[in-house]
Amino acid sequence: MPLNLVYIIMDSCRFDSYRRARTPNMDALAEGEQRYSYASWTAPSHHSIFMGQIAHKSPTRVLASEVYKKEYARWVDRIDVPDLSFKSFVPELSLAKVLQKQGYRTVGRVSMPVLNPFTGLNRHFDDYRLMSNHNDFGGMVNEVSFSTDQPSYYFMNLGETHYPYMLKDDSLPRISGVHGVVKGMDEAIQRSGDLPDEDDGFFSAGDMAALHDQQVRCVEHVDEILGALIAKAPKGTHFIVTADHGECFGEGDYFGHGPVMHEKVFEIPFLEGRKT
Repeated sequence: MPLNLVYIIMDSCRFDSYRRARTPNMDALAEGEQRYSYASWTAPSHHSIFMGQIAHKSPTRVLASEVYKKEYARWVDRIDVPDLSFKSFVPELSLAKVLQKQGYRTVGRVSMPVLNPFTGLNRHFDDYRLMSNHNDFGGMVNEVSFSTDQPSYYFMNLGETHYPYMLKDDSLPRISGVHGVVKGMDEAIQRSGDLPDEDDGFFSAGDMAALHDQQVRCVEHVDEILGALIAKAPKGTHFIVTADHGECFGEGDYFGHGPVMHEKVFEIPFLEGRKT
């Protein structure tokens, strides 16, 4: 039977936040490396992820099309299914569809409202849901169950590492339109004038450092919960842990991600390995 697959996206987690964090459970799977996202914000990045593309290494002196083809072929080893190739993904270009054809039960749990089921990203998932709580990796793990009769594909988008970085935000700087995400979007548009003008200043260097430290702590929190998920998984389950994009914490006078062209928004951790 093909191997179970668990694919975890730590939303907005930049590479050096992962590197600074204590991650014994991730370390037990594999040593993480720096890779690069295909986009600077959640929706387009997840589109490429759902296509079956993996965070890239930015190779030089190669044809991009050859990189894509080789990456698709690697799914043969990841899930122990022979003869997968780029042609296997055509025309849908959907990892979930490919796995369904191989008999997988496909389950998606997402934290970011831009990934909600009405966007169409839920195609080819047997069970796909936007979590009611922005920070509920633990709730996702509680729902996980593996069958001895059918391989499972679990895709999880985690909000813990996304601003405001999980923990109580009473002492954190606030940005209109970020808190509340979609729930407060209309109000945020009406309050769009709340953002400070350039002359009013922005976050201090200390604020930025505190926010970065907070993301590091959130990676550690995710790693702790990951331990429970690994314990649930059968031996041989293949795990991928990565991010959809990074984050700026003051570099180049940027904060966050999205309409930002800065290397820190594209630098992400990537690790994959099997439970032994």
